[in-house]
Amino acid sequence: MNEATALHDPILMEVFSNRLLSVTEEMGHTLVRSSFSTNIKERKDCSVALFDAEGRLAAQAAHVPLHLGSLMGGVQAALALVPVEDMVEGDAFVCNDPYAAGGTHTPDISVVTPLFHDGRVCFFAANIGHHADVGGSVPGSISGQSRTIYEEGLRIPAVHIARAGALEHDVIDLIALNSRDAVERRLDLQVQVATNERGRELVADLIHEMGLPAVERALDDLLAYTHRRLARRVAALPDGRHLGEASLDDDGFVGRAVPIAVEVEVSGEDLTVDFTRTGAQARGAMNVAPSATHATVYYCVKALLDPDLAPNSGMFRAIRVVLPPASLVNPDAPAACGARSITCNKIARALFRAFAPLLPAERAMSAGHDIVPAIVYSGPRPADGEPFVYLETVGGGGGATLDADGMEAVQMHMTNTSNLPAEALEHEYCLRVVEYALVEDSGGAGTRRGGLGIAREIAATRDGIVFSARSDGHETGAPGLDGGGEGARARMLYRRRNGAEEELSSKPSRIVLSAGESIRMETPGGGGLGDPGARPAAALARDLADGKLHETNAYGEVLASRARDLIKRARLAQDEDGQSDGF
Repeated sequence: MNEATALHDPILMEVFSNRLLSVTEEMGHTLVRSSFSTNIKERKDCSVALFDAEGRLAAQAAHVPLHLGSLMGGVQAALALVPVEDMVEGDAFVCNDPYAAGGTHTPDISVVTPLFHDGRVCFFAANIGHHADVGGSVPGSISGQSRTIYEEGLRIPAVHIARAGALEHDVIDLIALNSRDAVERRLDLQVQVATNERGRELVADLIHEMGLPAVERALDDLLAYTHRRLARRVAALPDGRHLGEASLDDDGFVGRAVPIAVEVEVSGEDLTVDFTRTGAQARGAMNVAPSATHATVYYCVKALLDPDLAPNSGMFRAIRVVLPPASLVNPDAPAACGARSITCNKIARALFRAFAPLLPAERAMSAGHDIVPAIVYSGPRPADGEPFVYLETVGGGGGATLDADGMEAVQMHMTNTSNLPAEALEHEYCLRVVEYALVEDSGGAGTRRGGLGIAREIAATRDGIVFSARSDGHETGAPGLDGGGEGARARMLYRRRNGAEEELSSKPSRIVLSAGESIRMETPGGGGLGDPGARPAAALARDLADGKLHETNAYGEVLASRARDLIKRARLAQDEDGQSDGF
């Protein structure tokens, strides 16, 4: 690539962008393969990115969109701690704090490493891992009822975790000592440092191949191209101002719903996302630090206007975000932020609604479950009796579109993690998976129905297992669109050893389970789209045959009876020739 051909060539921009993405993807593989905690090695609750010497995002791997906030904040915190010209090769920095280091919540720990060429910093490699516990008032470090960040575990400003190539073991030990699982913290932090070293090797290969001046010119061109491309997407939209709204069941304490309102304004190439009408900061842990709010906005704009847009700082320049002080989306310290992912998903719901009038009708989509419900179990490990903290976020139903039913059992919007397989869970912890299934009839009715939620029931196999959770969608379900029905609401059941059942609130904390007792979480379904009466009988027949609908359902008895008749005829045909007709 030379200066004459590099400028504004979309093909070369795509090639160079993918080259940068390949660096971050390889870093991500290293982080996942080498980690020790199930939350990173199995569930992939981690992210990596590459920044230039000025702290501009060059590339982010396709991991967790919300983590972009902590990655950007961590790089800026490192630059504020040590001027770039004073950094030394082999340095690395660690941080997590939402107020002092641009983090989003305390369990997400960032490690940032300056990468050198010819004695000067040319890039930063950064990664983040969600550590299952960093101390605080409850195992997992997050309770919806936390009133301040001081209840959410160890706060880490930007500090050295390595100096001139030597690990700062006292810093690692300090972080580990504040966790209920010190061994995992110590090992995973060292893996995070090593992951950035892999990034160093890959960037060195890129610079050796292209030369640093060419790499820097190409990055400038890439950022300019990304900005220009998004500006054109915005310019193609009709000018105007549109409001999107959503709500939380509560602010961490039952009984007070929290409205979320965001206005999107298009004026030529200018796009403004304004949260002025969103309410004051929450009493509990539902608050969202500015870095997380910005990451949510960037995700929504990219997903709705240009999904193939390169993830870099070029797109940020095309978006203006207005955040009122002391609000849910820009809280004052020391407000708790631990459950911010639930709020971020509801912000995404509001933004999708605000953008809906600006987009073609064929891109219509009803709401998905739009939360990030999380379960946390803690107790002694079966192998050695040392403490464990098991964390998992659970998917739900996706929203219906004009041409398809909603996806079943998926993560939505700001998260992108995997489940923890039952085999790994039962091997690692004193727990047993009782049920892991789709929630029947949980998708909103419609011409296209919403996706089904998940039932995840886990029992303790010994006394003294401590359970906490954070969820939402217990009071209102995912709304349908154009006559489609609302998705089923979430619920959580505590099943005691004597057979009694107790329905829990959305954010229970520190429930102590005896052996044989279990918690069942049912996550919400997605909203439906279109008139349920217009749903084809063949589609209903498939759902009835697959057990996705009750015999008595929201589609009406006449349509349901036609579906049941189709099932009978399909089964008769299968009995006659041994072939299925698709039902």
